[in-house]
Amino acid sequence: MDNTLNISIGQHSDRGHKDINQDFHGARVPQGHQLTTKGIVVALADGISSSTVSQVASESVIRNLLSDYYCTSDAWSVKHAVHCVLNAINSWLYAQTRRSQYRYDRDKGYVCTISALVIKSNQAHLFHVGDTRIYRLSGQSLEQLTEDHRVVINAEQNYLSRALGTGPQIEIDYLSMPIETGDIFLLASDGVYEYTDAPLIATAITDHPHDLDAAARRIVEQALERGSQDNLTVQIVRIDHLDQRQPNPLLPHSSLPAPPLLEARTDFDGYHIVRELHHSHRSHLYLAIDRDTGQQVALKTPSTDLSANPAQLNRFTLEEWVARRINNAHVLKPCKREHKPQYLYVAMEFIEGITLAQWMRDNPRPSLETVRGIVEQIAKGLQAFHRAEMLHQDLRPENIMIDHHGVVKIIDFGSVWVAGLEECHLAEISPIPGAIQYMAPEYFLGDAGSPLSDQFSLGVIAYQMLTGKLPYGTQVAKLKSRGQLQRLSYLSAINIHDSMPSWVDDALAKAVHPEPEKRYQALSEFIHDLRHPNQDFLHRHRGGLLEKNPLLFWKITSLLLFMLVIGLLYIIQLS
Repeated sequence: MDNTLNISIGQHSDRGHKDINQDFHGARVPQGHQLTTKGIVVALADGISSSTVSQVASESVIRNLLSDYYCTSDAWSVKHAVHCVLNAINSWLYAQTRRSQYRYDRDKGYVCTISALVIKSNQAHLFHVGDTRIYRLSGQSLEQLTEDHRVVINAEQNYLSRALGTGPQIEIDYLSMPIETGDIFLLASDGVYEYTDAPLIATAITDHPHDLDAAARRIVEQALERGSQDNLTVQIVRIDHLDQRQPNPLLPHSSLPAPPLLEARTDFDGYHIVRELHHSHRSHLYLAIDRDTGQQVALKTPSTDLSANPAQLNRFTLEEWVARRINNAHVLKPCKREHKPQYLYVAMEFIEGITLAQWMRDNPRPSLETVRGIVEQIAKGLQAFHRAEMLHQDLRPENIMIDHHGVVKIIDFGSVWVAGLEECHLAEISPIPGAIQYMAPEYFLGDAGSPLSDQFSLGVIAYQMLTGKLPYGTQVAKLKSRGQLQRLSYLSAINIHDSMPSWVDDALAKAVHPEPEKRYQALSEFIHDLRHPNQDFLHRHRGGLLEKNPLLFWKITSLLLFMLVIGLLYIIQLS
């Protein structure tokens, strides 16, 4: 049986009683790995009757969506990819109107509505702006899945409250839902849905189960017979089979055999092994020379213990896949493969330097400025992951290298979370993916990670470089409940590093706050506050004791009052 995603599509459009058809529709079913990584797109755009160029907008939206979406990164989620494409299209339409004679009347410019359906893995992703609609057909009933962006004043007057091309920015409705084999979706313009009903649509599909184009044509014909005066377009999507693929189509090398243990001064698959650099329970790392180019590389091979674990081998191969999608000076780069590999391994750039863990041992009391420089470089690397919709999830001193020129690079991508692959269920990882000393508290409570989780890890590293300690000791790794989370006690870095400015300690405390929503909302804010005093922090320290530490204030007040009462009692006794 074919285990790939398979759907049937029926489409039909008619200008009806109008001179021109301002609707435009399309669908794309990709081949190869894009069927898994990007899915199938079905989309419908509807022009507005007040514009004589709206059909240009409709056609441009659909054609560009169906092409540009498949050019976005495989690492991106469907939502992020489609939003980026539609926002770019919206900006182009708006610019076209601004450059035309319609610049002062948006209702006559390059404007249209859009409804798009992306089927990926076992999920349907819906995107919507305007008054086209997406339905799900269940038996003899239709469930409307989109909300019309139309304001009705009275029976004669109504207008679109939202459409592509009306402004420089656009708000796009998004909905994601699980799907099952046999599900039927319907995309329709108002010229169709205002003159049809669920029984009519269900009958048309039932009568033409093997020719959904004929079913779509029949629905349009009946809408015309019932008096539709507008353009008419309908698309029918039936889920015939869901993707139940087991091998990972993105990682073809994961099916290769694991290499044997390599020894120095031996040749291996086009490389000359110089020496072993590092080994762990998960992998072995060797310095090698590419015999074709003479380039020094770091060869990483999976541990022999993983040879019988397909999931872990997939994770191992994913490291190179991730590295090839990030281009940043502070992230380890993969080497170009000059020949087809015969074994499972990863060839990465060789960095002459030391890990941050070793650097911290060699520099137990670094200056604040030195720490800032290292943290800023790490943050730039993390931002590259986050822009690609990835989380590193295992940021720790052992996974950071500093070369002889002082350049800092993030290495080891074995725990990276990728939004686009998560939607395909292609990259399963453990709930606590990294070293427990640096993991954010939310992982221990079973919550999903976020860029704020990587920020927590970076904050812990910055704190440790400055103090030699961890901000919560070993408390985080013991978390089992929300109550324990709220009782976590931050150890002020000033207690260890008494020359540190209090506002720097405040920045560290905020970056490693136990609750994600109370951390910095962007890494750039954390980096800024490490260098520039945050006025909120300064104001807090300028305040009196009641504002800074109300509990201590009332304890001291109570003690003074107690002493006053004792004194008064003593005076009364003497008198």
